Amino acid sequence: MALSKILDKLSNFFAAKKGLLPIIGICLVLINFVISQISSGWWAQSDIFLHFGIIIAIFGFMLAWAL
Repeated sequence: MALSKILDKLSNFFAAKKGLLPIIGICLVLINFVISQISSGWWAQSDIFLHFGIIIAIFGFMLAWAL
């Protein structure tokens, strides 16, 4: 019951803001690029922001297409 309410609220929120998730994903990819240029630690080697950014952007495109 609570999950359906949460999904309904999220659906209504993202219906009005279809480009929000792809923009967040692109920003995460850009953050990953900056981190890889200025650092050589675990964050730069793992490309964690790159992976999360691509997943969020693809999910955002699929969600925008469905709504």
